[in-house]
Parts: sequence; structure tokens; C-alpha cells
Amino acid sequence: MKKLIKYIILPALVGFMVSCNDIDVPITTQMTPDVFPQNDAQYAQTAGAVYSVFRGEYAQTLFFMSTISTDEGILPARGGNWYDNAGYMKMHYHTWDKDHGGTNSLWDWLEKTIGVTNQAYYLLNTVMPEGDNKKTTLSELRMMRAISYFTMMDFYGNVPLDTLYGDFTSKSNTPRAEVFKYIETEVKKSINNLSEETGSATYGRPTKWTAYALLAKMYLNAEYYTGTARWNDCIAACDAVINSGKFAVEPRSSYLKMFYPDNGPQMKEFIFAVPFDPSGSSYPGTNGMMYRTRYDVPRSERAKFGLAFTPSAPMSTLPEFYANFNDPGDIRNDQWLTGLQFMNDGVTPVTVTTTKKGYDQFYTDDDGGASYTYQVNLTPDIIYRQNPDLFDCGNDEIAWNMGYRNIKFYPDKTSTSRNQNNDVPYLRYSDVVLMKAEAILRGGTTTGGQTALSLVNMIRSNRSTSEAWTSVSLEDLYKERSREFVYEYWHRNDMIRFGKFEGKWGFKTNADTYRRILPIPTNATKLNPKLVQNPGY
Repeated sequence: MKKLIKYIILPALVGFMVSCNDIDVPITTQMTPDVFPQNDAQYAQTAGAVYSVFRGEYAQTLFFMSTISTDEGILPARGGNWYDNAGYMKMHYHTWDKDHGGTNSLWDWLEKTIGVTNQAYYLLNTVMPEGDNKKTTLSELRMMRAISYFTMMDFYGNVPLDTLYGDFTSKSNTPRAEVFKYIETEVKKSINNLSEETGSATYGRPTKWTAYALLAKMYLNAEYYTGTARWNDCIAACDAVINSGKFAVEPRSSYLKMFYPDNGPQMKEFIFAVPFDPSGSSYPGTNGMMYRTRYDVPRSERAKFGLAFTPSAPMSTLPEFYANFNDPGDIRNDQWLTGLQFMNDGVTPVTVTTTKKGYDQFYTDDDGGASYTYQVNLTPDIIYRQNPDLFDCGNDEIAWNMGYRNIKFYPDKTSTSRNQNNDVPYLRYSDVVLMKAEAILRGGTTTGGQTALSLVNMIRSNRSTSEAWTSVSLEDLYKERSREFVYEYWHRNDMIRFGKFEGKWGFKTNADTYRRILPIPTNATKLNPKLVQNPGY
């Protein structure tokens, strides 16, 4: 079990603004420099609140908005279950609007994280004694704010910059290119004061290598964000991580283990990860949980994985996305549940006993109530057997077994609740390697004798027993990223950069390019009348 950064949520933090731009909320606080924080433990508690709020929706709202809006995942209704006011359907069809629940939750979470960070930065900058510890702590907080703004910029485009605690004036939208420049400047100002250590000493906090990896991600997308390509800057940032010698590609034997419940600082690829622990508290107003098993594991396989609860099993992938997993020698195939299901011995069938009508709700013979036992068979296609208008596959065993399931974040049988111990990586070394390869393919200059092909083969040699590739195209690299980072929050970002976000998959036909950016939520525009709605909404 990993230890989360310890923190105490004081009344000041509980009462802090949900939105950085809500100028009508009176702020009263006991959390002032002359009262709190006053010692090393209290400094850590103040900083810890930032990591707590960031964890709050990281594995929940951010996951859904990053995944279900792509061909990577679909969460259809089954007999009305999980319809949830058409929220998941709108994500799939790209028909969300400014009142969509996920759109609102994502904005609120990011603004809350930025607001808490502003407060913590102000307090610690005021009271901490001068020295290296203060410089490092403040730089880590700047990095957390930069990561939050990067996410906000990526999803919402032109967003308000609000970085000064105590300034409650409304802020208008800042052009995306200027937000990009602000984040870049913040990261560069932080780099020299961030720790170079990896492992347990800095796990769950941003290091110098987190900063370089985030810069690489920004530069890889710079042409989309700002209109100016920066491939060589991306390569230079990647080289800073690669040449540090601090990280390595996990070998084939431990790839899947990177995402197990006992993952953590021992993973050689983790540059920055978000720790989860079922015993940890949630930041007020956030979920704070890591629920992948609840959504991904068929409810019929509770015994197979030794779970203390019955999973809901609503989420699947689409055949178009699963088609990327076409190499029989690839270890990444093993993160999927497909076809006929067996217990972990590989021999005993997973069976369900129901009735004939319980198996197929459209069964019409007179013996529909007769007992029926079948072996669970997960089928690839999603079919609206009950109601296409309601995104509904039906409420029988056939419906619940539709869709291949991803269990990359392996079920945690040690947890007595739906919450899991699996930490979730934000930036991995393999991402840095493939970002460098892509930047070279798009026109950047090779460095260190590493070509796009050699870099991609570096990853593949640790994933597949198949022969090394002899050539690589951008399309090849896109598919490799799909295999490597499935369910790790980057597929939407990749689809936009590769011009695929407007494509057709599943039941989606909407090709509106303005949906690369989400609408600013109604609640945000009510609280801050200076905000201008994004085009198309």
C-alpha cells in the first residue's frame, strides 16, 4: 500500500472557492500566515492539499472526458442502467453542450485545483524560512498549477489566468497561445529548483524530469495550440529526460505490472504518477477514488478476480480501436478480456445461471422462465437491441457481455470497497521515447544517434516477441501509441494531433472540428460574466 501525501483539510480549505472567478463569495479564513502553517509538518499539510484536490477527479472525470470522447471507450446504457441523463451518450456522439455534467465537473475540478494551489503557494511563500526546501516546495506547487492549466488549455482553449491568491476580480479569457506561453514560463522557472531524485523520495510530486516531460508534451502539440511547430524543442526536452539515465523502458515481463494495485515508485517508467489508496480521504467536493474495476470487469467475473463487491461492468472498447491489437506476440494483448471467459486457471469456464429470458430478453417461447446456464462470452460489437435513441443495449446477459473490456488497471482484490490501490501514471518514460520519435518523423532533427525507427523499436522490443520493424510512418506510430497508452488519458490528445478526432467510430458521425475544445460551462459564465463562450457553443 502506498502512502499518500498527508494533509489536513482545514476550514479555510473547505470553504475555499469552487471557482477561481467567483467574485461574490466572501472569504473568511483561519488559515493565515500568523496562525497556520507554522512548522514543517504544517507546511507539508498545506502543500498536501494541492495533491489531494488534484487526485480528486483525476481517475474519474478526467478519465471519462479523455476516453469516452474517443474510439478508445464507450459506456452504453443497459436496460436504463448507466444512461445517466445521456451524459455518456453525448460524449460518444460528440453532442455535449455547456450544461453537460462532465464538461462542468472537469472545469470545476481544474479551477478548484488552481485555486487551492494559489492559496497554498501564497501561504508557504509567506511563512517558510528561506532555503532549498522552500524553493523546491514552491516549484513543485508551480508545477502542479502548470499541469492543471495545461489540462485546462487542452480541453477548453482560451481560459482565464488567475494565479494570485487574494485577487477576486473576474478574469476574461486569455488566448490559448498566451496560456501556452504562461505555462512554458512557469515550468522553466521551476526546473532548476525541482529535485532530480526519483523513486520513493519524490514519488507523487513533480521533479525536474516531470517538468521536461511536460514541456515535451506541450511542444509536441505546439502547432495545434499556438500555430507554430516546435519539433526540435520537443526533442530537446525528451533528451533531457532520456540523457538523465534515471528511467528505463519496463521490460515485457513487467509491462502489465506497471498498472497493478501494488505499483508505485519501483516502476522504472513512472516520471510522474498520481497515488491512490482506498484508506485516503477525498478532498471535499471531489470523488478522490480509483474505480476502474467497477467499470471494466464483467459482473460475472467477481469470483475470478476475488473481489469484495460486484462490478457494474458498463464500459467497453470499440472494435475499431481493438483492431490495433493485432500482433499475437504483444504482451499488451493480455490487458484485454475477450471472447469465452475462464477462471484464472485458464481451464474452468466462467458460467452464469439465469433463465432463458434472463439470458435473452427477446426470447419468446413459453419456457422463458426455465433455468439456463452458459459460459460467459464477451463479444466485440455494441448493438442497441433495446432502444437506439437511449443508447441502450438491453438488460439481459447478452447485453451485459457486449464489448471487449480493458483491465490494464488490474482488479484490486485487497480492497474491501470499489476503490483501488492502483496508482495512475501521468507521464511515463515510454511516452517520452515515442514523443521524440514522433517529433523526428514530423520534421525534427535526430539526436544522439536515435532515429524514429530505433526509438519505436526500443519500445516494441520490450512489448512484443515479433520481429523489429524495418520502417515506421506517422500512422504506424499513432497505432503504437494507441497500444501503449490505452486508458492512460492521452488518446484524445493524440487523436486531435493526428487529425482523427473528427472521424467516424462506433455510432459517432459528428465531424465538427470545434468540438476539439469543450464549451465553457454555464455555471462558470454565470459566476464570471467576463468569460466569452468558445466558438460553436
